[in-house]
Order: sequence, then structure tokens, then C-alpha cells
Amino acid sequence: MKMNADKGLLWLRQALGLPAGAEPFPWQRRLLAQWLEGRAPRAMDLPTGLGKTSVMAIWLVARALGARLPRRLVYVVDRRAVVDQATAVAESLRQCVAADPELKKALGLAGDLPISTLRGQFVDNRQWLVDPAAPAIVIGTVDMVGSRLLFSGYGVSRKMRPYHAGLLGADAMVVLDEAHLVPPFERLLDQVVHRQQADQRGARDAAATAVPSMQLLTLSATGRSRSASETFTLDAEDQAHPVVRQRLQASKSIRLMRSVESKLLPDTLALEAWSLLAEGRKAGRILVFVNSRNQARKVEAALIKQAGKHPTFQCELFVGGRRVHEREAAAERLTTLGFVAGSADVASVPAVVVATAAGEVGVDLDASDAVADIVAWERMVQRLGRVNRRGLGQASVMLVPVSDPAEEVAPRHAASLALLERLPRTLDAALDGSPAALVALKQQPDVADLLIAASTPAPLYPPLKRAVVDAWAMTSLDVHTGRPEVAPWLRGWPDEEEEPQVAVIWRRHLPIDDEGHLFRSAHLELFLDAAGSHLSERLEADLSDVQEWLIKRVKSLATVRGKAEPEAEPILCQSDVVAVTIGEAASRAWTGQQLLSANRRELETVLMTGTLWVDRRLGGLSSGLLDVGCSEPAQDVSEALRPDGSRVLPVWIQRVDA
Repeated sequence: MKMNADKGLLWLRQALGLPAGAEPFPWQRRLLAQWLEGRAPRAMDLPTGLGKTSVMAIWLVARALGARLPRRLVYVVDRRAVVDQATAVAESLRQCVAADPELKKALGLAGDLPISTLRGQFVDNRQWLVDPAAPAIVIGTVDMVGSRLLFSGYGVSRKMRPYHAGLLGADAMVVLDEAHLVPPFERLLDQVVHRQQADQRGARDAAATAVPSMQLLTLSATGRSRSASETFTLDAEDQAHPVVRQRLQASKSIRLMRSVESKLLPDTLALEAWSLLAEGRKAGRILVFVNSRNQARKVEAALIKQAGKHPTFQCELFVGGRRVHEREAAAERLTTLGFVAGSADVASVPAVVVATAAGEVGVDLDASDAVADIVAWERMVQRLGRVNRRGLGQASVMLVPVSDPAEEVAPRHAASLALLERLPRTLDAALDGSPAALVALKQQPDVADLLIAASTPAPLYPPLKRAVVDAWAMTSLDVHTGRPEVAPWLRGWPDEEEEPQVAVIWRRHLPIDDEGHLFRSAHLELFLDAAGSHLSERLEADLSDVQEWLIKRVKSLATVRGKAEPEAEPILCQSDVVAVTIGEAASRAWTGQQLLSANRRELETVLMTGTLWVDRRLGGLSSGLLDVGCSEPAQDVSEALRPDGSRVLPVWIQRVDA
């Protein structure tokens, strides 16, 4: 038994990538022990900065030591989160297994550890489907994993959908990170697990219980946890660990500033950030959080104006509604500037990142100081977790309340402010925003109602009925009147003020023939199979914003074709096909004139039910964001080399011609 324990600790150190002499955190060893004993927590409530993604490494080691855990680990993040970080952790585990033949043998692997990322048509390498008996790690977004689980996989053929649903719904441990972002999806997974357990309890023969059921583990650091008996948290041994203690007690001095009107908020936030940098004389990493992209751009503009011609000042925008290609490039720049936890060779310059909710989750941001407005409590916790994560300095957090918040959020923001004011005071009279103080606040007996009032309410969502599941499972039928869209089960019904999102991509070549007609169905299917949209070229924005942007960009085109420069692309005009909408129900090519004359309601319906492909010459893209005033042709991201070394265009032309 001792040899097994020693081997487990050695493998755990290797899987976590710990340097010589370093030991796993007590909670990591305790979770491994619980899984080996057959005890599986339903939820984990750990303060941010303590490495929740190491759950993958602990699962791997537990499997190698013989724990009765599902053979597939499915790590799910919200669509706003960047999945590359989790994929990098999984790939390091594959290298660890490859370097240790004994560990590889204990896992029963003949080859490499299968790792697949479900985030777009070209990314799924399908390694997890090759050998269902082998351990595998699957990483994906709520939409990509959830749609597959419900027999409706986006980008998956009807014939393959039952396989995806079966392998994700059985003998799989689903780890839902940042579970507070998607309560409907958590409830859906709960219902699947409970139904499977009930079916197994009522089974009359052994065959019905032969297939292991799904297990669910939710991760969160916001305080939205289940009952104490179901939740894995830190214990006294963790509190005494020097590194854990340092991160729990990380200095974060919160100062509540005087409230301002919403129209003055961007300038106020920019002024506070510039002051923290001593007007550019101090090297620092400042995070500015705001609630909308429009405000973020105003803050950025105000900062650039304040900095003037400062030689080294850096300002980076990190927001949603941005094409993934530019967003990932921004994430790389954040690493260079030292805004990502654990960054090496940090640039010693005054730098500010202006972020919306996109910066609250997904990227492991770590700033020296922060400036922000007041938002719902779970978001306040996330924002505080992005400052001084490792407790290596003393951080200042300036919070600016808004005196005229929107009516629907005013009570929530007031409750968040009341919670902040209940935090203990530091020696210099600031509020203590350390993770330890936040945990202690949550444990106060009289804050339960205040926490509910300060948190964003979960959206309404439908129950999971057997008849609906049966309808989804009939994948051999092209049309089934009883088969609803799966989105409400994944994300609930959106609030009235929440707009549908539309995906836009820019391409040099659209799926149209020389006459400007959309490819016939067979050729269109070949085109989408070989050159369909890739995650990196997608921009998702509100329907009304996309519609207004599209019409204004088309109006800016010439009505008569002008003369192009030699060897340049022909000039796009309103009589050309400028966009194609591709959806499961219908696809269509649009000239600029057709878009301008289209019925607004009809165009809204088309945009909501498909992906908008636009000619790159339409422009309207600046720094990855929609910009109606930008007439420069947009970059066609798909022209970059694919992992196999081939280019998109030759591949689909060859297949269509064949």
C-alpha cells in the first residue's frame, strides 16, 4: 500500500509539472485520496489562483492507480472562455505519460494519450473516438459538448451524432469549469446523471448496469456552491500550507471611490488607472474592467489621450465581440506584458488592459492593480481574482460606483456594494479583498439573502423530458417536427434585453459560382467539409449591431464598378455578391442591392439562423472589432496554413472539381 502511495505521489508531481523539491497542494493530494477511496465530490469551491485545472492531472493519476473513475474526462468551459489554456494542460499530461512507460502501461494505453478539443469543425481531431476503451481527455465549450450530448452536435453528421452522444453520456466525467456562468447546462447535466442512476437502480438485469454512467464535477470560485456535504473545499491543512496561505492572504486593498454618472465613467476609470501608473512614470500592470465594449473603447481612447506621446506606454483592449484571431493575438501580447499568471520576462513598462466580461474568465489574467465599476457579485469575485493572484505584492483596487445604473441592475449592484462594505478593514482603512476575506464573508450567517440579491439570477430553462430526448435521438430522420433546438437546454431562455448573437466571417472566396449563384447542395457540402468556418475567423456580435453594420457597409460601396489597380482585387460594388448566409435550414447568396432592399424582419431571421460569410473587400473590421468606418479589406484568416500544411482553397477546389 505504501509503495502504491509513493508511486501515486511521484506520478502526481510529474503530472502537475512540479519542480524538484515542490509538493502538491494538500487539496490535490486529498482529492486523489478520495477518488481512490471511491468518494467523488459533486462540486469544488476553491478560491481562484489555486489551480483548479489540475483536476485533469489528478484524474489521470487516479485512473493509473486503479480508481473506479470514468475513462473519459470531458473538461467544459463557457463559450466566452479561451479553451487553449485547458488544452495546454492536457497536452502536458500527454507528454508526461509518454515519458513514463510505467504510467502509460498503468493507464492501458498502447499509444499517446488521446486529447481532442471540441471548439470548431477543423479542430476536433477525433482522437477520442478512435478507441472508446482508452482513457481520453476531451476539452470543449458548452455549446460544442452540450449539442453532442443531446444528439445535435454542431458540425457533426447525423450518422455520427449517436456515437458522440453515447461516448459523452456514458463512462465520462464531465468537469464544468466556471459553472456559475451556465446554470441551465449544469442543471441539464444533473438531470442526465440522476436519470442514469435511477435507471440503473431500477434495472432487473446486469446488462443494464454494465455501462458506467456519467459523473459530474462543477468548479467555481464565486461562492455559488451546493451543500457542504457535496462540496470539496479547502481544509485546515490547506490553510497552513505556505503557498496556499500566501495566495489566500494576497494583499488586495479595495478603495470605494465617489460615484459618478455613467456618461463620466470611462474618463473616470481612465484617470484612476493613469494615476496608479503615476502618469506613466511607474511600470505597472493595470486592469480596467468595464461592463460594455462601447465603454471599453472610450476608456482606451481616454487613456491614449492622457498618455499622449509617452514612449513606452502600452494599452490593450480585451473584449468580447471580437474576432477570435485578433483576440488570441491579444492574449499573446498579454503574456509579453506580464498580464498572464506565471509570465516570464515581463516587460517593465507602464501598461493597461481594458477588459469587459471577456477578461473575467478564460484567460488567467494577473495584474498588479485594478480599476473597475460595480457589477453583480459573482463577477466582482472574478475581477478581484485577476489581481495579485500569487500574493507576491500589494495590490490596489479602485472601485467606482455609478450613480445612475440601469433600472434592472440597480438593486443587484447596490447589494454588491453592501457586500463589499462588509469586508474587514486593513490597517490603512481600505477594504480587504483577499481570497481569505471573501471566503470568510461568504461564511457569515446573515449574508445568504444578500448574496442572492447581489448575484445574477439564473435564466429560465426547460426540463429534460424523455420524449424530447427520444426525438433528438432519431438522427436518421432529416426532419422531425418534435425535435426542438437544443440551445434552451444549454443556456436557458435569454432575458428579453439579451440579444441573439450572429457569427460573421470574412473570406476572399465565397461558395458561389462564376454567375454569382450559391453552390448547389452537393458542392456546398463539399465546400463546407473542406473549407468550413474555423473558430479563429469567427466574430460573434449582437444581431442589431451586425445588421446595422452590414447595411451601412453595403451603402458605402460604389453603385458602379470602378477601375481597380493592375493586379489588384476587383473593386466590390453593390451589384456584386457581398455576403452569403449559411444555415442548417437554408443558405443564400446576397448581392449588396438585395441586402439594401430586403425586409428587415426577413433579414433578422436569416442572420439568426445561420453564419454570415462576407467578402473580405467589404471591410468593416478594425482590430478584430466591427468598425463601420473601416473600408480596408479584412484579412482572410482561413488563408493561413492548416496544421497539415495544406491551404484551404486548393483543397476544396480539388474536391468540387472531382
